[in-house]
Amino acid sequence: MPVDWIGYGYGVLVATGGIIGYIKAGSIVSFIAGLFFGLLACVGAFQMSQNPRNVWISLAPLTDCDCEPSDNHLQPFPGQSRWLPGTYGILTTVMGVRFLSSWKVMPAGFMAGASFLMFLRICFLRLQKKTS
Repeated sequence: MPVDWIGYGYGVLVATGGIIGYIKAGSIVSFIAGLFFGLLACVGAFQMSQNPRNVWISLAPLTDCDCEPSDNHLQPFPGQSRWLPGTYGILTTVMGVRFLSSWKVMPAGFMAGASFLMFLRICFLRLQKKTS
């Protein structure tokens, strides 16, 4: 199985951003959120390294995850047909709103852009897996 190095790198980037936010501004919220979402991104990268179809932390599909009936652990809420934003979508939204309110590229604009690119990457990988 290929290791999701890009996903791990993103997780480390998010965690590092939280640590830098704490060091520079003394923001405990940045520290906790950075470590929490960085850890979630790394867990998502680990899951995708084990099974490329398992993206429920990264994108949080509630169904339509082209799972086998025995793969119920990949469907957190069977019988639903919605998608939740997951780690990448939440960070894209939160940091995007912060960027639009402050127009500061660092850190809000950078993290919103990186999170959006990761969101698009996962969506692209999901579509690529469905068509093949």
